[in-house]
Amino acid sequence: MISKVNHAEETLQAGPWPFVTLRHETRGGRRLLWRARDHRKGLFRQKRALEHVRAPAWQTALYNWIMGLIFVIGSSLFMAGSAMALFPKIVAGLPDWTTNVTFFAGSIPFTTAAYLQLFQAANADQTAAGTGVRPRLFGWSPDSPGWLSAATQFIGTVAFNFNTFDAINTPKGWVAQDLVIWTPGMIGSVLFLVSAYLAYIEVGHAHLSRPRRELGWWIAAINLAGCVAFMIASTLAYVPRHGVSAVVMDVSNANLWFGAFCFALAAALSMREARHAGDNAAA
Repeated sequence: MISKVNHAEETLQAGPWPFVTLRHETRGGRRLLWRARDHRKGLFRQKRALEHVRAPAWQTALYNWIMGLIFVIGSSLFMAGSAMALFPKIVAGLPDWTTNVTFFAGSIPFTTAAYLQLFQAANADQTAAGTGVRPRLFGWSPDSPGWLSAATQFIGTVAFNFNTFDAINTPKGWVAQDLVIWTPGMIGSVLFLVSAYLAYIEVGHAHLSRPRRELGWWIAAINLAGCVAFMIASTLAYVPRHGVSAVVMDVSNANLWFGAFCFALAAALSMREARHAGDNAAA
């Protein structure tokens, strides 16, 4: 979608319908490039330098870096849990619940980082420190793919909290297992996939985009690949009446490990990207 808005100064805007994720502005004789994702995370050098403003706490390099680190921790614990499930000898001699507790432990950093991301997205338009505006805890910006992505991911992580907690003390019977473990896992995986696609179109400015020489595009694309793997893992984890085969569970856990690896890699790249955020952008 490309449209032109004519006011006192010219603005050319584009994005995947119905969203606007890219603007070319002319302000004071200077051409400025506005990207939705950069705006949300505080990665906008030109605009902040032009307006001489200081970033709020949630758009600083430190905030983005810590958020990425917490995602890395959660992803690493999911990778560890998946490896334990694939190779039981790793946890030989340890309590039976060790693997499932590791998954639950990993779900907590996921939810923590997802909320930090949602808080950041909810306050994306408050881009200057000391403005006196009270930060919003959750916000409501359905016209922003970034906010929608953060909101759906946060809800998805909460579903994984239930999924992993209920698995610690696995209930008897396939119906109960599918109800309290598989169902919230599937809900979380679907929401993760929706969230990842929204983040992908936000940074690609189209519903389908080619690889770009932008770190943000690769972060979103790698994250999307991880969500596809999580979706496969959750689907295969369904417990039928006569039980699930060991081969199917191995394939499920392998996809779970790969998905978590993608999340860890994307989060690590976001930590590298964080150096361009906040007050550093005005330098």
